[in-house]
Amino acid sequence: MNQPAVEAVLPYWLDRPDEEAVAIALAAERAGLDALWVGEMATFDAGVLATAIGHRTQRLGVRIGPLAVGVRSPVALAQAASSVATLTGHPVEVALGASSPGIVSGWHDRPWEHHAPRLRETIECLRAILGGERVDYDGRLVHVHGFRLRRPAPGTRIWAAAFGPAMTKVAARHADGVVLNLVSPDHVRAVRHTIDAEAAEAGRAPPPLAVWVPAAIDPGEMARAQLAGQLAVYLAPPGYGEMFSALGFTELVQRARGGARRSELAAAMPWELLEQVGAMGTAEEVAGRIAVYHAAGATVVGVVPSTAEDADGARVLEAAATGAGSLRTDRPGG
Repeated sequence: MNQPAVEAVLPYWLDRPDEEAVAIALAAERAGLDALWVGEMATFDAGVLATAIGHRTQRLGVRIGPLAVGVRSPVALAQAASSVATLTGHPVEVALGASSPGIVSGWHDRPWEHHAPRLRETIECLRAILGGERVDYDGRLVHVHGFRLRRPAPGTRIWAAAFGPAMTKVAARHADGVVLNLVSPDHVRAVRHTIDAEAAEAGRAPPPLAVWVPAAIDPGEMARAQLAGQLAVYLAPPGYGEMFSALGFTELVQRARGGARRSELAAAMPWELLEQVGAMGTAEEVAGRIAVYHAAGATVVGVVPSTAEDADGARVLEAAATGAGSLRTDRPGG
């Protein structure tokens, strides 16, 4: 998967019904997109939702995650991926990440530390489990003894979310793909350079890079409020805050980390910030912005569709699919 591609990402908008996730998946398949990223927020378990989607769709590939390595063991991750693949018959991949202190420690009562080594060890152990081995793994942080997956899935692609130098290094050297969320094209360009350099030093081919990009067709007041309300959640967590500060929004990040309410942050959020990390405008402008991310080094652009004024994100997903079709026809033999 090193040819440019466009896929869909479930947004879990805070102002929309939880069940909208399945409708968005159906809209993604109708639009002709090949794969859907199923992450996890405060609603559905990602594996359960991916299974429900798999039973409602015909051919949609599923990328589960990123799931927090500090919350799920390699065994739990392997069981989730194998369960979805077995029960739906759809191709399944899994993505891992560090998540945030609020989720790992606050929600799950797990320690928020040692993200990079835990990610590396989880990838190593998970790959062996998915390959069908009876695993006896003793790392510094990850330990699994005597487990063998009854329905192995060898060759399952393992992605890793990268924020910060240590996580990016592990992802570039050990994962099958790297994931970024809410970043500018310039940030994509810098991370692509780092990934290529780290992979070369490790003696392996550079892994593909996926970027999640919130998108809206001709957004009005409701769509803008939806986008701002969701982005406000990401202002304070480590990694995201530093990135938004680098884009020139330090004061907003400081307010978030000082305890300002999400509604206050959303109301104060400049549209410029959303434009820097998203794809907004006419269908042609959205497709053009997706092309900018590809040109910056993204292998996959995961479109996070706004639904406040666009039922199930159908219009923006169709625009993304049209852009993806142009990518295919531009290739030799396309």
